Formats: sequence, C-alpha cells, structure tokens
Amino acid sequence: MSIKVTRASLPSFGEFCEEIRPLWDSHILTNMGPLHQRFAAALREYLGCAGITLFSHGHSALEAALRALRLPAGSRIITTPFTFASTVHAISRLGFEPVFCDVLPSDGTLDPSRLEGLIDSRTSAVLPVHVYGNACDADAIGAMASRHGLKVVYDAAHAFGVRLDGAPLVCRGDASVLSFHATKVFNTVEGGAVCFTDGSLRQALDDEKNFGIRDEVTCAAAGGNAKMNELQAAMGLCNLRHIDDELHERERLDAVYRRMLAGAVDFFEVRSGATRNHSYMPVLLRDGAQRDAVYDALLAAGVNARKYFWPLVCDAEPYRGLPADVPVARGLSERVLALPLYPGLPEEEVVRIGECCKKTVA
Repeated sequence: MSIKVTRASLPSFGEFCEEIRPLWDSHILTNMGPLHQRFAAALREYLGCAGITLFSHGHSALEAALRALRLPAGSRIITTPFTFASTVHAISRLGFEPVFCDVLPSDGTLDPSRLEGLIDSRTSAVLPVHVYGNACDADAIGAMASRHGLKVVYDAAHAFGVRLDGAPLVCRGDASVLSFHATKVFNTVEGGAVCFTDGSLRQALDDEKNFGIRDEVTCAAAGGNAKMNELQAAMGLCNLRHIDDELHERERLDAVYRRMLAGAVDFFEVRSGATRNHSYMPVLLRDGAQRDAVYDALLAAGVNARKYFWPLVCDAEPYRGLPADVPVARGLSERVLALPLYPGLPEEEVVRIGECCKKTVA
C-alpha cells in the first residue's frame, strides 16, 4: 500500500458513535443544532477568536467572507498565485477580478513590498494565504491595507492553531477563513469557518450560509446554503479533543525529516514570533529537474509526494490571460515538493523517505 502525502485524522469509532448517539433521539441533523452550537463554542475557545461562523466547506466559507464584506461589484482583489485553486476561484466566482502578487522567497507568503504597485482605484481587498501554515507578514499587509482603505481576508486553510506574536493568527485582518477538509491538520470531514473580530459581520455571514433566512417569516438577503451539519460538528468535537496530541506528533516527525535532510534540501523559514502547526512538510530542491527526480524516485518506492503548489494558479486555464509578474512564486513552484506528514506515519517510513531523497540528490 502506497504512502500518501497526508491522511485524515479520525477519533476512535466508539468515540464518534457516542458523540452522534443523541441524534437518534433528537432527529436533529442540521440547521445549527445542538452539536453545531457546542462545536462553535469549543472551537472559538480553542482558537481564541472573538467570533466564528461554521460552514459546510472551506470554500463556501471563503466566498461568504468576501460577500459579507460588501466589496464593490467587479472590484479587484490582490492575492497570491502560490496557493490552491480555491483561493482564486472564490474571487473569480463572485465576479471580482484577481490580481496576482508575488511571494517572499523565505516562506512563500505574499510579499508586502509588491502590494503598493498593484493597488489602483478599483482595488477593494487583499487575500493573502498563510501557505503551509507559514504566517504572512500581517503587520506590513495590515498597514498597507489601512493606508489604502482595503479589506484584508486571510486564507488560513493551512494555519489552524498558529499564533503570531503570542496572539491567534486568525484574529488578523477583517476575517480569516479556515478549512476543515479531511486533508487538513484539523478536520470535520468537510467543513470550514470564518473567524472575525468585528461583530457586525456575524449576521451577514449567517445570512450567507442559511438562505438569508432569519426567522420563520423573514428572508433578509439572497444567501446560499452552506450550513455545517450535526455529523460534521460531531467529528469536529471528537477531533478537537485530540488536536494537541496530533500537533505534537506532527512536530516530532517534522524534526526527524529535518535532521535527515539537513544540507540535502532547503526548508522554508519561520517568521519571527510565529508558531508552526506542521501542517505540511514542504522541501525545496535545487531546481525543477531535481525536484522531479526526487518525486519519481519516491513514487517508485511507493511514496506519493506532491508538487504542491505546481503549476501556479495563474497558469490555470481560467486565469492565463491575466497579468502575472511572479518570478519568485514561479521559482518556488518548480522546486517545492511536499513529503508525507501525518500522525500515524511510522518513523521508520520517514527515515526511508528521507534516505530516498538524499540518495537521489547526491
């Protein structure tokens, strides 16, 4: 059986069954039921954010956050091409125009020094990504956005539990969006959330996920349907009990990789004052040819690494016609390879993967 780049974390079958057992008495399966409410409260406490709204999917949460900010129709949103397609699709699907900003070579996050030259009269927001859980330069981005009157929405899909300067990273910007997809550090099978500090966003987000319906007779907005159901919330409640142990195991395996591969590959830097959640194990090879050679060698050894993120989103069919002066992002995408990392991955397999990498680059 091949080793995947990640694996979904699951509680014990018995624990999950106990969590969902009350559903067979209540018959409440969705519409923000008791488990949904418990999970939202537990998650808000764990993350340390003032407000949180749960969604059925991370992408739905991202679109809802952008819509809730009431940005001008057709305006431009600056983002990064070094991300998963969902980030840019959310901009495009809502009728906004994505503008691609290059990234920092040190950690792959959006380069604040490139922002100023991309802002014009049509720019309404910035959508940076804490890629691989690497914290963006939130101070510089926030200062730039404030000077130009722009909103900031962080794609924090990779950054569950990360802190910056001692405070929760999800408290930065006007909103931060989490993904609870099965491949993420923390999952509810599918799911997501918008974290916010401005309480005025709460109603707009609730409208977005529940058809704009506020009570039995009031439909106040043309919202969609993106409610997290009770089974998802139950999975979240179970996984939240074990998340600290999971993060510690990720940290341990990450350290094994780093000891083995020191000098053979490059690693992304960690921003000063930021913690890591070890959501991925990205390494940087010398060039595209060496990256592909390592990828092929691992595949032959039964290991599915990922060229994550390659190709860049700006090279995808929907965005090829847009300007994209992003040499740093392009260079990183050609060199990066995400190695398997997840709790339950045997240490001997980490050693085997590391040895295969070293042998190939020697």
